Parts: sequence; structure tokens; C-alpha cells
Amino acid sequence: MKKFILRRLLLGIIVLLGVALLTFFLARVVPSDPAAKWAGPRATPEQIARATIELGLDKPLYVQFGKYLLDLLQGNLGYSLRTRRPITLELQESLPATIELVLISTIAAVFVGIPLGVISAKRKDQLIDHLSRLFSIGVVSLPTFWIGLILQLVFFRVLGLFPMGGQLSTEIKITMDIPKVTGFIMFDSLVTGNFRIFLDALWHIVLPGITIGMYPVGLVARMTRSALLEILNEDYITAARSYGLSERIVLWSYALKNSIGPTSTVVALSIGYTLVNTFLTESIFTWPGIGNYIASAVIGLDYPAIMGVTIFSAFSYVVLNLIADIIIALDPRVRV
Repeated sequence: MKKFILRRLLLGIIVLLGVALLTFFLARVVPSDPAAKWAGPRATPEQIARATIELGLDKPLYVQFGKYLLDLLQGNLGYSLRTRRPITLELQESLPATIELVLISTIAAVFVGIPLGVISAKRKDQLIDHLSRLFSIGVVSLPTFWIGLILQLVFFRVLGLFPMGGQLSTEIKITMDIPKVTGFIMFDSLVTGNFRIFLDALWHIVLPGITIGMYPVGLVARMTRSALLEILNEDYITAARSYGLSERIVLWSYALKNSIGPTSTVVALSIGYTLVNTFLTESIFTWPGIGNYIASAVIGLDYPAIMGVTIFSAFSYVVLNLIADIIIALDPRVRV
């Protein structure tokens, strides 16, 4: 197991180095002048020249890349050209809202997707199986922004059940002190006993959570179904049934346990995908997370911020993929 994990770690480091190299040189070939943007819209040539020296853009590319890697190792992602603040600090401010949204939607997706896949596999080629597959393919295929807009139209405009967007109501923001312990509003309000804030945050997270959770629900359901259909034909499943074990025990205890490997891989990768691809959902629901941050960076041509989010995205994928590999490697056959 140690050799397996070490091999995966080395591969992950190689991936991160490749991403760092790619983002660095792409940022240098894009037709833009970071020094001019850093100096301001009305900067003089002398001020732009000083900004070039200040940012280290006057040095050879290999020297710049070496400094870039050294900063990354120290957790320094550089400074935003728009705000002149450390990108690491800005990500720390934006990440809790996105992580809270992604984790809640992913947990809900797992609790919906796995039973849906199990029922679909158990009732193969029956009506419920066809409906389940139609639903799974549909939610994976539908554009995220379309789902968000439809949910807003139905549940806000027509039914008036949920708010249109935001993380908290305006009234809550004005009349109450928002607890700041970890940055996760729902957790902080719960541990500090501010149940009104907790319920308001929960009320606001429903629609964006459903919008983001649709994609992993479809993936988990499809992967669980396909893995179970293969496992249900194995000899040990036939033997378990011949011993007189109930179908429920065979399905949920024996078969499902051996399908967790591929399902966990899909869940881990979908978390990584969702974590850095929420900008459409966050823009629709005015959610103050990393998606909103990267959307503003793209509009403002803030290349250091874009590079920082890209590095964070790659790091998230590597870590989540490593976790999935470790879960799968609990089966000795995989390690071999």
C-alpha cells in the first residue's frame, strides 16, 4: 500500500508541475501587459517600467518560472492585478462558500444516486430501470445554467418558495451579526447557536445545491448501476443466493460493497470538477464563491488570479484522485 500511494503521489507531483509550466507560459504568450494593468489605466511609461521591474517581468523566462515554482511551494499564488491583494487570501475568502455548496450537493447526490443505481440494477430492463436511466442521462446532459434558470423560474417566480439568489437574506445581513469562526456560514451559525441564520442559509442553498447536485446524481446512479450489473453475475453472488440469503442482503451488503470503488472514483472526480466549475451557477444565484471570483478575474483579464485558480483546481483533482485511488486500493487485487 505504501508503494502504491508513493507512486500515485509522484504521478500527482508530475501533473502539478506540468500544469504550473503550462499556465506560466500561457500567461506569458497572451496578448496583454500585466505591468500596465498593475500600474493602472492612466499610468505613464515610467510607471509601467517600474511595475515591470516590481513584478519581475524584466528577468529571463527561466528565472521567472523558477521564482514562480518557489512561490507555489511556499503557498504564494501571487497578487491580483485588479485588487493588488494576495490571491491566496482572496481564495480563502471565496472557498468556504463554494466548498459548503459543493459538499452539501455532493452528499445529497450520493444519497440519491446510489439507491437510484441499486434499484435500477435490481429492476433491470423494467419500467423503473428505463425511467432511472432516462433521468440519469437527462441530468448529466442538461446545461447547468438552464437547470438553474428553470429552478428560479418555478420555485421563485411562480411558487415563491425559495429565494432567487444570495447566501443570506438582506434582512439577516443588516440586523444580525454573521458569525465568523471557520468561514462556513452554516457550520459557524450552527455551532454558535444562531439557528435563524442557519435556517436562512439552508433556505438559500437549496436551489443552487440542486442545480450543482444534478450532475453528480446522474454520474453516481449510472456508475452504480453498471458496476452492480457486472457484480451480480459473479459466482460469489450466485453462491450467496444459493445459501438462502435474502435478496436485500445480497444486493446491499455483498454486491454494493464491491461497487464502491468505481463509484468513489466518480464521486471524487465530480467533486473536483464541480468545485472549480461553479461559476455559471454562482453567477446565476449570486453566490459569493470561487466561481464568482474566477468569473470576475476572466472579465478583468486578471491572469495571476486565473493561474492561481487553475493551480488550485489541479491540486484539488490530484488530491481527490489520490483519495479515490486509496479507497480502490483497499482491494489487494488492485494494488497488485
